[in-house]
Amino acid sequence: MTYRPPPGLARFNVSSDSAALAVLREVCASPAWGRELLAQRPYAGLDDLLTAADTAVAALAEDDLAEAMAGHPPIGRPAPGDPVSSREQRGMAGASDALRAEMLELNLAYQDRFGHVFLICATGATGEQMRDALRTRLRHTPEEEREIVRTELGKINRIRLTRLVLEGD
Repeated sequence: MTYRPPPGLARFNVSSDSAALAVLREVCASPAWGRELLAQRPYAGLDDLLTAADTAVAALAEDDLAEAMAGHPPIGRPAPGDPVSSREQRGMAGASDALRAEMLELNLAYQDRFGHVFLICATGATGEQMRDALRTRLRHTPEEEREIVRTELGKINRIRLTRLVLEGD
């Protein structure tokens, strides 16, 4: 039997550069990250794509990392009309008014301290788990937090790429 890549990966591999970059921008707002993944096409399988994505996140310069983070709405406030951020932040959907207010306050404190949005892979996390992570991460140094942000961005990108590649199955 001949191996055939998943439908989404096959489409991605043969898409025009502009179409593929547009799809990658939906995964990660960093143009540098997208260009790196584009340059390595075609991918034999999902694992190859995810490995390239991880390598590209690790190599992002500070400005590129900032661009990637700017593409993410604050936890508890998914972008209006954006089903991706709503799905990823589902754990906040049933949050109490008190938890929402606390998350807003903590998000603002985080942005004041670090200069960017609190980034966490929220998929599967409850509102309370996200709040607790935010509380903990407020105690980090900027250097510690930058590495955690890079790790969380990598997790988010992996989930989004996997969804993209497996669509149509």
